[in-house]
Amino acid sequence: MKRERALEAILEKKVVAVIRMPDAARILDVIEALKAGGVRILEITLTVPGALDIIQKLAAAKPEGVLIGAGTVLDADTAAAAVWSGADFIVSPLADPGMIAACRAHDTLVAPGAFTPAEIVAAWDRGADIVKVFPATSLGPQYFRDVRGPFPQLRLMPTGGVSVENARAFIEAGAAAVGVGTALVDKKLVEAGDWAALTAKARRLVDSLQGL
Repeated sequence: MKRERALEAILEKKVVAVIRMPDAARILDVIEALKAGGVRILEITLTVPGALDIIQKLAAAKPEGVLIGAGTVLDADTAAAAVWSGADFIVSPLADPGMIAACRAHDTLVAPGAFTPAEIVAAWDRGADIVKVFPATSLGPQYFRDVRGPFPQLRLMPTGGVSVENARAFIEAGAAAVGVGTALVDKKLVEAGDWAALTAKARRLVDSLQGL
């Protein structure tokens, strides 16, 4: 049921905020600003210092309708540790079979990474709930329309190169959701502590997907 609830939420909201910061000091402020803007699916990458402790703290106090996930998960042991810390979903740039199997064993949504059509289908066949297509920077929305032509069953999530301006185009092309990182979690806004501007950016992204 946990896995199904996470999948339902991601498919409904369509936006996963990818939070990758070299300094975790302001991460709670970032998360509050994103939530205020309507972004409710939050991925904390394990490159963030103390990421598992942050996930545990957030998971213990998250409001209804918010999901906290772990990103940049590379193997089964790390996936299990993230789940034990309270992660609602797991995202990876790879499609490691053991990592996928560990998530399945813990009833946790898993979005492994792939790039080519063959890699995407292989990840799906291994048990992916959503396939993270990474990096999507050079692909563009048309790639997702083309891939889903022969494979309409696939749920794809472009990550890398997705912005407030083009997120809708990816969804219209058939992506199930989008992962948005630095284009949303703007480094300059974070450094300036301009949480109102970050909230406004999140709101523009959410509003751009209305009606889809």
